[in-house]
Amino acid sequence: MNDWKSRLNIVYSTNPDYQYELENHNEEQDTLPPAQQTLYVHLDRRAGNKSVTIVKGFVGSDDDLKELGKILKTKCGVGGTTKNGEILIQGDFRDKIVKLLANLGYKCKRSGG
Repeated sequence: MNDWKSRLNIVYSTNPDYQYELENHNEEQDTLPPAQQTLYVHLDRRAGNKSVTIVKGFVGSDDDLKELGKILKTKCGVGGTTKNGEILIQGDFRDKIVKLLANLGYKCKRSGG
């Protein structure tokens, strides 16, 4: 184990049997079933006065978030992205996304104006 970056907080140990304890930063959160999640859908204005529909509150892995984002983008027929635990969909699709999420079994609330 010569990866010095993985043991930055350990300077020296006189114990020849000492094992460095590595922290696991790759732990992903288990994805809750749709019925146990409450998602918040709201509209935001970005640069150039463009509308973006944002879905917040998803509890689960990044892969599952990306999959849900892909479904929403496909059903709305627009582009978007997933980042920082949020799904961003280009345009004002609040009503349509709330219906889609409800059909998928999610509890969702429309927030904002």
